[in-house]
Amino acid sequence: MTRPDFLIIGHVAKDVVPGGWRLGGTAAYASLQAIRLGLRTAVVTSAPASMDLAALLPGVEVHRVPSRQATTFRNCYQDGHRTQFLLGRARSLALTDVPDAWRTAPIVLLGPVCGEVPPEAASLFAHSLLGVTAQGWLRGVDRQQRVTRRAWPDSPSWAGAHAVFASEDDLAGDTSALDRWTAVFAVVAYTQASRGACLHAEGRWCHIDAFPEREVDPTGAGDVFAAAFLARLSETGDLDLAARFAAAAASISVSREGTLAIVGRQQIEERMTQHPEIVLR
Repeated sequence: MTRPDFLIIGHVAKDVVPGGWRLGGTAAYASLQAIRLGLRTAVVTSAPASMDLAALLPGVEVHRVPSRQATTFRNCYQDGHRTQFLLGRARSLALTDVPDAWRTAPIVLLGPVCGEVPPEAASLFAHSLLGVTAQGWLRGVDRQQRVTRRAWPDSPSWAGAHAVFASEDDLAGDTSALDRWTAVFAVVAYTQASRGACLHAEGRWCHIDAFPEREVDPTGAGDVFAAAFLARLSETGDLDLAARFAAAAASISVSREGTLAIVGRQQIEERMTQHPEIVLR
């Protein structure tokens, strides 16, 4: 195993759709965005052998933890908001599941979808640009298998992470966690669908509008934002450039179903050129 440029840890999921399922989960969306940016990309996940991850994630190196079943969701959208049902769950991941050769990856995203990544995983990546997506630690499940919101598990392990990413769906209108996160993370990104995203860094909040796009499927847009943001921040060290790049990538990703509209650097930069007025303010 060679060291990747970008490592994502979390479950690759099945999203149930009429007639079957399609690929889902932060690990899937983020890794496909990273690979299409030309980065050597790897994923640590848990899934059954029946999921052909080589075909689903072309070009991505995968370390699979065997599981009897896949993490499986059914997503229902109404008035721009998502209700999810958890129909199955793969095995949780452990620190020992991360190959030693991958622990020095320059960019790492912890991307749980249902609490499968232990917070202590942050301690493995002291020398990486480390981001975490909040959604997987904010989810519980009720008796109807409906995904519900639970409290953020505050942990000293987070002190080593650089950025946290959350959406308005993740927080369900309760933004009180954002103030706590600004004391722990250098960057807090709060995505707001068609209203763009808010970004806290260097002691202040800024906002960037969404790039215009006809929305077909918003699933995974926040994961694309996170991957594109970390990749561009690693390259430039410039928060403004990273935010514009991430917002442009996320806007394109909603234009087709599933992962079909995750694009490469050229298309993202063309979108940015088309809309020079959209900047971090």
